[in-house]
Amino acid sequence: MAGRDGFGQLVHAEWTKLRTVRGWVAGLVLAAILTVALGMLGPLGSKIACDHVGDAPTHSCHISGPPQDATGQEVDDQSTFVHRTLTGDGTVTARLTGFDGKYSPDGGGPADPGNPTAGLIDGLQPWSKAGILIKDGTTAGSAYAAVLASGSHGIRMQYDYTHDTAGPAVSVTAAEPRWLRLTRAGDTLTGFSSTDGTTWTQIGTAHLANLPKSVQVGVFTASPDFAVVKNSFGGSSTNTGPTLATGTFDQIAVTGDSTGDWTVPAIGSAAAADGGPGALQGPEAVAGAVSNAGAGADAADGFTVTGTGDIAPSAPGEGAGKTPESSLAGTFGGLIAVIVVAALSMTSEYRRGLIRTSLAASPRRGRLLAAKAVVLGGVSFVVGLVAAAIAVPAVRAVDHSKRMYVYYASTQAEIRMVVGTALLLAVAAVFALAIATIVRRGAAAVAAVIVAVVLPYILAVASVLPAGAAEWLARVTPAAAFAVQQTVTAWPQVKASYTPTNGYFPLSPWLGLAVLGLWAAVAYAFAHRQLCRRDV
Repeated sequence: MAGRDGFGQLVHAEWTKLRTVRGWVAGLVLAAILTVALGMLGPLGSKIACDHVGDAPTHSCHISGPPQDATGQEVDDQSTFVHRTLTGDGTVTARLTGFDGKYSPDGGGPADPGNPTAGLIDGLQPWSKAGILIKDGTTAGSAYAAVLASGSHGIRMQYDYTHDTAGPAVSVTAAEPRWLRLTRAGDTLTGFSSTDGTTWTQIGTAHLANLPKSVQVGVFTASPDFAVVKNSFGGSSTNTGPTLATGTFDQIAVTGDSTGDWTVPAIGSAAAADGGPGALQGPEAVAGAVSNAGAGADAADGFTVTGTGDIAPSAPGEGAGKTPESSLAGTFGGLIAVIVVAALSMTSEYRRGLIRTSLAASPRRGRLLAAKAVVLGGVSFVVGLVAAAIAVPAVRAVDHSKRMYVYYASTQAEIRMVVGTALLLAVAAVFALAIATIVRRGAAAVAAVIVAVVLPYILAVASVLPAGAAEWLARVTPAAAFAVQQTVTAWPQVKASYTPTNGYFPLSPWLGLAVLGLWAAVAYAFAHRQLCRRDV
């Protein structure tokens, strides 16, 4: 009896039982098929419009993504940049004497299409920027470092789009101007700020690998879009529009090998570059720079620089393109199939009276439950791993064949996404087994687990609830585990709609999976207690 009750033999017996029931094997195969097939539905059903000249296509049938930095990270890189060339090491210094802006309180564009600033009111966005910049050329996505004043987050040093270091928490006004400085020594750039141009406080240091010998240095402004989010019981809607920021600079000085004239973007030059009949209707039409002392003035007199846009990482979900985790949109379908198999593997024993035979062969009831959990969890993990490993490249291939843009994700993030999906199915299977042991009714167990795991996920991402309610569901219910598939990042220095609908879960990937693990652990402990104490 002791030999037959060994844990390894119990696991083998449960595995034999699982693989000999055709319905359960079919359910697990169906789980893999649903995970892949449902993920395919999105790209297969998508179609993009193609440009034509007459009846001939222009072969521009694709969705363009934002520019990328050297690592592949999508970025926003739009500003008004007054610049000149610096060769080798040197320093750029400027005094920011004024900083203000305009935005539409309702979101969207100007009220009068013919007036670029109609309906805009005074005010800076929290992450409006004005400061000095050293940049590897003017190509979008090129490396940079900046020391800047922000709308409401004080003085900052930012570099290469994703890095942000806080400096003094002060605001810049005409009565309280601020000096800013960047020094270059090889690939190392150091940022400083000062109240008087004499005593300097170091903010941070950036190391920009492979920075060329000649770079562009100068002053800039940028102001990201303003978004108005409206919540209702039927979901949330976001209305965004461009904004403006204006920085006034003087005492601009560049040391080192820096000769030649300043390149000063003319007012409306960005809009003119965009072209098209609507180019002069937005705030871009008034973006540009002018000398504070008129044409031909010295740089020491400074510039008034008006800008829109942003220099920052791009936030997916609000523009064109798809995130990598969208390839696993079918996980919920595979999860339902796994839940059904896991629950029925236990409740069928009660329904047919086989539980008495099982417990007679293995009187130690806790071991029997553990053996079932190991088998169901292990098999579900393998099913999830295989399905996710197929779905991610297959869906991406279809997206690319249809010229859809897919956002960048590191190899590490993609591995975590695939392995995390397998763990999600495995833990959910154990959760379903525990619930089935407690309620001993197949339909009730399946319904309870689907309501606990799958339904909150669908409600959270389907834009049917206000953002706050969706985030609450994705934080405290077992559906929090879907965060393990997330590859997008909620950047503190970028204001965006970071909601589950747009792919952002409130918990980190592994913490979200831990929430499901906690629910499963509590259910398993209660199921263990019930199985050991009550009659069968």
